[in-house]
Amino acid sequence: MIYIASGGLGFLVIHLFDIFCLKRIPAAKPATWLVGGGLLVYSLIMIALAPNKLPLPAWSTGIGWGLLIISISLLVYSLFINLPFRKTYLATGVGDKLVVTGLYALVRHPGVHWFIITMLALVLVTRSQLMLIASPIFIILDIILVVIQDKFFFGRMFQGYDRYRRETPMLLPNRRSINTFKKGLRPARAK
Repeated sequence: MIYIASGGLGFLVIHLFDIFCLKRIPAAKPATWLVGGGLLVYSLIMIALAPNKLPLPAWSTGIGWGLLIISISLLVYSLFINLPFRKTYLATGVGDKLVVTGLYALVRHPGVHWFIITMLALVLVTRSQLMLIASPIFIILDIILVVIQDKFFFGRMFQGYDRYRRETPMLLPNRRSINTFKKGLRPARAK
């Protein structure tokens, strides 16, 4: 259970990231992201290595690996490619532009979806009983984090966020956001 607690601490440290963005404290942004993310990754590794295993069929591991590769790829894309990496995670202060394209046209927090699938995939891949306990806890902590960000921070951090909040759903895509996403996939026509 100590590893679940250290993962929870990782989410708390990651939450400080937004506070440090608003306070414009130099070097605090990358430090909180690295420490918080490091705590979470360390926790997941240690939970995966826990000795008590679930009696899952062998084929579930293959499905788990497929889901894990897809979900981690999309999580990395959502957080580190769709968002401008340097401005989002390294530069002091808040990024200069609200991203409303790509996966952020579908929902305001697309990383949550990929994190949920990653956690479920980790249960299948590791067969860890402790991962089965940790996954819903970490998923709930992730959702709480984005609700706090959405309600208390992003409106102060990004110009136009209130409009984005009205036009784009938080977690569940709707017809309008799906159409906006699809339009963004089409190549621009030459004028």
